[in-house]
Amino acid sequence: MTVTPLAAHAADRPAPAFRGRIGRDASSGHYAVPGRYRLHLSTACPGGLRIAIAHRLLGLDTACPATYLPAVPDCPEGGHSVLRPLYEASAHRYPGPAIAPVLSDDWSGRIVSTHAPDIMRDLDRRFGGDRPSLYPCGAESEIEAVERMGAQGIEQAAQRAGSVGGAPVELDRALGTLLETLGALERWLGGRTYLIRDEITAADVELWVALVQLDTVHRNHLDASAVQRIADHPTLWAYARRLAAHPAFGGHLDLDGIERRHHARCQGLEAAGAAVQILDWAVHAAR
Repeated sequence: MTVTPLAAHAADRPAPAFRGRIGRDASSGHYAVPGRYRLHLSTACPGGLRIAIAHRLLGLDTACPATYLPAVPDCPEGGHSVLRPLYEASAHRYPGPAIAPVLSDDWSGRIVSTHAPDIMRDLDRRFGGDRPSLYPCGAESEIEAVERMGAQGIEQAAQRAGSVGGAPVELDRALGTLLETLGALERWLGGRTYLIRDEITAADVELWVALVQLDTVHRNHLDASAVQRIADHPTLWAYARRLAAHPAFGGHLDLDGIERRHHARCQGLEAAGAAVQILDWAVHAAR
């Protein structure tokens, strides 16, 4: 199995160390067998939260069990010690941190994938059964566009806008990108319940987690004026609030874990926007 070195990426979207796929039949090596695979997730991590939501929506507790990990990794390099045997079994003397999310193969004791988008697609396509697909036919390009908007237009733009020591013009440009993205989503969601179809798709999972990160993590490093401008998208935040009431979304929302994970790894300075909460997630989240 090919191992890709961990490169310098945005903090919450590192390059995947393993990127195997689950195929249709035995010729693919990894093929769908109920109970063969296991997820290792931390819902304080954006990728882990996305997979946990998809796992719940697809009803895969038996077909592909999930093990939930602590919010804050227990290894100095940022990995989970419980995952180290899997990493070392999958790549001899693996040098990087043993991070989640992980899809592992219980038959071989090795890792199939650490790439959250691939894992979500394989869960849906190989184990989804008769449930509505999170990746409906013809929607792949739309879902990929939402993935890019969430990663670049929301998470990375917000991270740059709140970075320490950045030139004012660069910070303003990043905030402009963020507000432009939110404005486009605000207009698009007018009159819609979900993002691209009449039912929940992977696009909703992607966007909702990006909005959770924006309000619970990135907001802490923005000034109050910027956060108020972010909050001034009532349709978008009503959409986020509505999904939070869904058990698959709000039921996995670990606000304390997200906060502890953020403080354990964040090197930025807290700004005035930390005091301007956009949504009271604890009130709206389903339990």
